[in-house]
Formats: sequence, C-alpha cells, structure tokens
Amino acid sequence: MIGLGVRPIFATIAFLLYFFFLSIKVLVIHNFHYTLSNFKGYNQHPLNSFHSSPSKKWTKDFFIDIIEEKVASTELIGRVLNDVAQKGPVTYSMHVDGNPNVTVFSIRGTCGDVYVHHPIDREKTPSFSLTFDVRSTTNNERLANPLNVIIHIQDINDNAPQFSQREFNIIIKGNYHKGQHFYRMTAFDSDQKGTANSEVVYFLISQMPQLKLPLFNIDSSTGSMSITQCLDYEANRKFRVLIMASDLGSPPMSSTATVNIDVEDSNYNLPVFTQKHYDAGVPEGTSGINILRLKVEDKDSPNTRAWKAKYTIRTGNERGNFVVFTDSLTNEGILQVAKPLVYGSLSVRRLVIVVENELPFFLCEGGLQPPFSEVSVNINITIRNYAPQFIPPFLHFKYQEGVKGGTTLVKYIAHDSDTAQDKIRYKIGFDPSGWLKISEYYGIVTIAKTLGREYLFLNKTILIHAIDDGIPPLTGTGTIQLYISPSKLIAVQNLTICEGKGLGPFRITSEVEDYNPYAGSLTFQLEDALEGSQNFWRLGESSGNSVQLFMLKNHSPGDYLVPLRIRDLQGVFRQQTLNVQVCSCLDGIKCDITNMAIVEPSTLPLGGVIGIIVIIFLLLICE
Repeated sequence: MIGLGVRPIFATIAFLLYFFFLSIKVLVIHNFHYTLSNFKGYNQHPLNSFHSSPSKKWTKDFFIDIIEEKVASTELIGRVLNDVAQKGPVTYSMHVDGNPNVTVFSIRGTCGDVYVHHPIDREKTPSFSLTFDVRSTTNNERLANPLNVIIHIQDINDNAPQFSQREFNIIIKGNYHKGQHFYRMTAFDSDQKGTANSEVVYFLISQMPQLKLPLFNIDSSTGSMSITQCLDYEANRKFRVLIMASDLGSPPMSSTATVNIDVEDSNYNLPVFTQKHYDAGVPEGTSGINILRLKVEDKDSPNTRAWKAKYTIRTGNERGNFVVFTDSLTNEGILQVAKPLVYGSLSVRRLVIVVENELPFFLCEGGLQPPFSEVSVNINITIRNYAPQFIPPFLHFKYQEGVKGGTTLVKYIAHDSDTAQDKIRYKIGFDPSGWLKISEYYGIVTIAKTLGREYLFLNKTILIHAIDDGIPPLTGTGTIQLYISPSKLIAVQNLTICEGKGLGPFRITSEVEDYNPYAGSLTFQLEDALEGSQNFWRLGESSGNSVQLFMLKNHSPGDYLVPLRIRDLQGVFRQQTLNVQVCSCLDGIKCDITNMAIVEPSTLPLGGVIGIIVIIFLLLICE
C-alpha cells in the first residue's frame, strides 16, 4: 500500500516539474523574438533577446563559427525562429551585408531554415554579416526588428608556408666567423594568424657538397642562416642548401626552397717577395725617379682586394726620401725617390720594406697571424753625372763650292765638370748627307767629301755628340750649320796716284763675278795683315762695288800694297791686295817712271817687299 501510495506522489511531483519548466520555456519564447536553433556541428554563441516592437533595434549580434571547406554540398546549418509566428503565417528573408550577390547562404522563407551551399575559403572571406527579417505573409508587415548574425569562418590548415621564390642566389664573404649570420629566409603562411596553422618553423634539409660536419645552420623560429665553422675557400667555393618551411597545423604542411651560396674569396694567403734583397743606385740631387720594382707572389684571386699588394717602408726612411707605391696592373711595388739625396758620409741607405694586402688577412678562430713578408734594399748614393757642354753650343760656317774633302772646319770640343777632358768621346749625331767627320777623342771637325756645285745654296744642320764616361753615360749636343755658296771672282783694280794730288779720297773699284741672286753690294774692310798698313791708309764710304781710299799722310813715289777684306751680302769674303802706285806726273795725269823713288820698308812698297823675299831665299840656299 505504501508503494502504491508513493507512486501517485512521484507522478504528481513529476507533473508539477514538467509544468514548471514548460512555463519557463513559454516565458522565454515569449520574450525572445528570434531564436537560432538546431545549428548542429557548429559553434553557437549565447542567444540574445529583442523586444517585439519593430521600432526598437536589437541590442547585440549573434556570432556563429563555421569550419571552412567542411561543407561538401548544400547543408542546413540552423533555423531562425520568432514567437510572432504563433500569431499567423510569416515569411523569413535574409541578405548578406556589403555583398548582396553572395549566394553561399540562403534561407527558406516559410520556416526560417538557413543553408550553406558550398565550401568557404577563409583566406578569401574570413567572415560574413547576415541580416534576417520577418514579415507577415498576409500584408508584408514587418513583425520584428531585423536580426544581424556574424558568421566567422573557422580556419583549417589548408595552406603551406611559401617562400618568395623557389631558388635564392647569394654571395657570402669567405672571412665569416663561426656563428656569424649571413642571410634570413622568410616564408609566409596565409592561414589564420596567431594559430598553429600559420606558425612557421624552418629546417635545413641538405647541403651539397656534403662535409663531415654541417657548414651551415638555420634558426628554426627566425629563419636566420649562420656559419657553423670557418669557410675554406680553396676547398669549396659553391654550396647548394635545401631549406624547408613547415607550419604547426595538424597535419603540418610544408614547402622548400634552394639556396645557392657562392663564397667570395677572402685574404687567405699573404703576398711574398720573390727575392729577399735588392741593390740599387741613385744619383745625388735627383727626385721623382723610379729606383726599382719589387715583385711579389699571392695565391689569392687576382685583381681582388685579397690579392692587391700594399707596401710599407718599415725602416730606413726616417727623412722621408723614399716612397713606395703599387703598380695596379702588375701588383709590383715601385720604389721612388721622393726628396733629393745628398752625397756625403751616409752614401748608402738600407731600407726594409714589408708587404701586405688591401684586405686584412683572415684568421679563423684560434688561428695565429703569420709575419708579413719583407725585403731589404741597399741604396747607393752616387755623385751626380752632368752631361758635357759644347761652348758655344751653335756654330755657323759658309764655304764656297768645291771645298775639298779633308779640309779642317773647326776643333769643336765640349767641357764636363765631372769628367776628364780626355775621357770625352765625340761622334756625329745627325748628318744624313755625310758632309762632316769628327775625330773621336780630339773633336776636330773636317769636311768629309768635296762639296761641288750640286750642293749649292744648301743649308745643312749637323749635330755633334759629346759622350762622357759616367754611369750611365750622358751626352751633350752641339750644332754646326754649314752653308755652301757659289765660288766668285772678286778682284780690285790697281790704283795710280799722282804725287801732290792730296790725301784723297781715291776711288777703289772691285770686279765681281757671281750667280744671282747673290751678286750685289760689297763691304770693304782694311786688313792689318801687313804690319803698319793701318797707319798709312783709311777707307771711306762704299757704294756698290767701290769704296773711298784715303792716305793718312803724303807718300813719296813708289808702289804700295794695301791689304783688303771684301765681303758680299751673304757674308762670304775674299782677301785681296790693292796695288797703289804713287808717282810724279809731269803732265799731272801720267806717271814719269824715271823719277820713281825707292821708299822705306815701313811704307811697304811693292819693290821693298820683293827685295826682302829674294834676300831670305838666298840666305836659305846658302845655309
């Protein structure tokens, strides 16, 4: 009886509880104008209530997550309910905010069922904003405020990280040290940021050529590549490394890229001098001259900073007399005199020169710096050698045609302050026609061949060289200009003067036979070839081929010789002797020979001169 009595009690309690919850549900439905229900398999956020008055807006949106690309075909994703549907037939509508042409969603107007029709790519459209509306089917009256629903597309791992290119070509320096970073690889994953699907990690898959120990490393989180040990440029100059970028999605997705690495030559080898010592000579007082070239060998790549040499004078250049620079083509060091040297007690300078490269020598971690190669140079300062100098440096000669070969022209010698005179040698420097010869040790210039009429009017410039015995020997140059003129007959007519006619002037006339255009006015000069002649005679004005002659005192009757030098317009001259006869003239015009007197030798008459010559000749015979 007790059992039977308990059952009605439990039944009564159950009925009361059912009625209570039903009342609550009815109350909820009454206060919520819209309800999204039956979104199976999708994440629904809490529902929010709206007033039934169409004039009032909603207070909050609905948010729904849908997994991208999960839909295979048209699929029901939920239902929109409204309590106004209990009052009569209603029609539901929906549109996509901002893009009314999107057809990925639809709603069944009679019941509010919402469908998705094809997979959604979150990377293209991460969310949708839908607006739902409910109206009376009878009069199209809006029965409630519109409902806005935000649909978020839930990401799946459908994208692998991608590098900007499939293959990278980079150059790294050969002097990188262990642990030094040289390049950063970056891959981008277009899946949702901040999730495991877009988080990228990096791996070094392979390295070619393979070594005992990996040469490169990559930071898994940053993609930064680094060196694990010192590079050996001589052993391997190119590497090919495969890098993988993977995300952390489930399952993970990945891609790869190839990195081609070229190792740039560094300074692995120091330059070395090809010899250890040099000797050179420098004349005192000179500057700007190159003394010698220093040669080095370097095994690094030519024409790189690791190969180009840099020279330094370590000792012996305290006064700054020397400088050394690099020949950019041969890599040799050129030692040059920067400031003049003075010959004295310190006649030998010893230099120590070291060589290194423009690029500092590369030392791997823990390596020892080898010493720089060096060379010693002994510089002998010598007394400066000066070239011989001709005095005068220029000579001009005129000869008539027909001058014979072997005729001595001049003794043309040079002087040298630092060379003995008998150490100077002479030679013809320039004489293409072969007119002259010169003695090697005495400088006597002679005509080499007869200069006939074929050489008329030629003006030849001939160079004479004087060479000293210095080291190196120096040469001085003298110039001879030789002119060949036509031969000419210049003769003066004898002059007769009557005693008592006074001291002059008397007219002297010369007959000239010459080639045009060299005939013309003559210049007369009184020679002192015979002692005392200038004490008795004087020349006056000249005109054409004649000149005035004056006696400085009255002469007694007799024959007198007057030496003359007659020069033409080209400077060619002839020595002529004028025979002047002073006599008594009975008629004032012609000489009376019977009354001629013998004059004193000092007056130099012609008979006196002949007598002296005869006496000298007889004395020579008697002896």
